[in-house]
Amino acid sequence: MLEKIKNGADGAIDVGIKLISLSIVLQIIFGPKVAFLTGNVIGSILDIVWTLGNAGLAGIIAAGIIWKLLDKDITSGGN
Repeated sequence: MLEKIKNGADGAIDVGIKLISLSIVLQIIFGPKVAFLTGNVIGSILDIVWTLGNAGLAGIIAAGIIWKLLDKDITSGGN
């Protein structure tokens, strides 16, 4: 049961990362006004990075934790 939940969460994270990547590419190619994107994805990511950067040591620790959580999924292709 727990394994099914973990697999579902891993699949959702994988899909989310791919959608974010696609959104970034589309905004780079077509600009911030992509028809089916309702927000500014690049701006949102920059806001998160800016917030983590202004948080000092806590921001560095949070960024490290986020990286470690996603690193396995990124390097293994979500498997």
